[in-house]
Amino acid sequence: MTALVATPLRTFLDAANIVMLFMLAVLIVALCAGRGPAVMASFLSVALFDFFFVPPRFSFAVDDVQYGVTLGVMLVVSLIIANLTVGLRRHAVLAARRERETHSLYELARDLAGAASTEHVATIAEDFLLDALGMHAMLLLPNDEGVLAAAGGHAGKLTYLENRLAQRAYEHGDAVGVNALADADQAVAYIALKAPMRIRGTLAIAPATQRRVPVAAVESMLPAVASLVAIAIERLHYVDVANRAQLDTASERLRNSVLAALSHDVRTPLTALVGLADSLSIMKPPLPEAARETAVALREQAARMNGMVSNLLDMARLSAGHVTLRKEWQLLGEVAGAAVQSLRHALAGHRVAIELPPTLPLIEFDAVLIERVFCNLLENAAKYSPAGSTIVIGAREADGFAELSVRDDGPGLPAGRHDELFGLFVRGEHESSVPGTGLGLAICRSIVEAHAGTIHAEDRPGGGTQVIFTLPLGSPPPIEDERPAAANEDRIG
Repeated sequence: MTALVATPLRTFLDAANIVMLFMLAVLIVALCAGRGPAVMASFLSVALFDFFFVPPRFSFAVDDVQYGVTLGVMLVVSLIIANLTVGLRRHAVLAARRERETHSLYELARDLAGAASTEHVATIAEDFLLDALGMHAMLLLPNDEGVLAAAGGHAGKLTYLENRLAQRAYEHGDAVGVNALADADQAVAYIALKAPMRIRGTLAIAPATQRRVPVAAVESMLPAVASLVAIAIERLHYVDVANRAQLDTASERLRNSVLAALSHDVRTPLTALVGLADSLSIMKPPLPEAARETAVALREQAARMNGMVSNLLDMARLSAGHVTLRKEWQLLGEVAGAAVQSLRHALAGHRVAIELPPTLPLIEFDAVLIERVFCNLLENAAKYSPAGSTIVIGAREADGFAELSVRDDGPGLPAGRHDELFGLFVRGEHESSVPGTGLGLAICRSIVEAHAGTIHAEDRPGGGTQVIFTLPLGSPPPIEDERPAAANEDRIG
């Protein structure tokens, strides 16, 4: 075509201008047809220019050496033009495709940001992959045991899944492919959903048509899609965690408020009931034996209920954080002895041994609260150990802490529930004839942790239970020797 157009213009144009026409033809072929046709057009342009416009005409012979140089330069420049034009055309196509991909990913991210559930995320991802890449997809998320299942039971349009490959992709965090299954509606690749904190599941994909899709040539958009889906799932997970925490906090606050209000209202009539029962037991003239026993039993039950109400109040105050520790440096044996004395009626059927080393230093703690810890532990030991058995209060120094223990000869702890027993309203036996509310150990844990200590329970090797708690030793002040002062006082006297 270029040779036909340039032939009538031969008398008006120089050879150099005719060469430009052939160069323009090569450029147009490169833009429209690609590299192969452009290279062919370059060689054909040189041949036609030589045949029709270089003397002798209608022959490929070249008489003038300058025309030989012209033909060589024309061929080289034509090939360069063809290569550069094809490269620019390819880059323009890639840029346009990336722009479309970026816009599609932006729309996907916008839709995922508004998703309110994992089922919604699965639907958005499946629709996007079908529209943008022509692929069916299924979102597989782990359950509590780490086993993958379709999100919300939504099976999508995939009719075949290889669960082992999906599980492998989830556990190893990579992509797993099976080209042999590249038929419609059968998953050919499993891509791990990697979120910033952890792997959240697997995305199974399959071609929506009968054409085979090599796993090695997975579209560049798939990793970005998997990342966006993983981030959306992780966002929903932490939103759910925050909502549960907020609900638990609100429930705990409401429960503590109800307990505090109820305990305050119940304490006054309980105190009056204990006083009336005492009055009946000591009144003159004395009541008949049966009536007096009833009065004593009434007093004991009222006192026990009063202790339960006190535990409720203490737990409410500790949970609300309204307790201020009044720490002082003091001897632990005095507090343990005071606890044993206050529980003399509850411990009447047991022997209590206080085994504290004489080298145990002063410890800084709130005496009232630590006495309550000892009282609760001793009361539990008395409830669950047989009459006549020995309850031991022991202590030792260990790694900057004083390790205190209350040991009994009871039946031991329920298997697998050692830590659970320190929760609110948790008892060793759900249905038991032993009275209690399940607050004693929870109060002990709150008090000990407020003192920067720890508490746990364990079975004794020879049978029975021991509860061990720690208190930091710190740096106690020196104890001054008062014996010289006492000697002087004797001389003065």
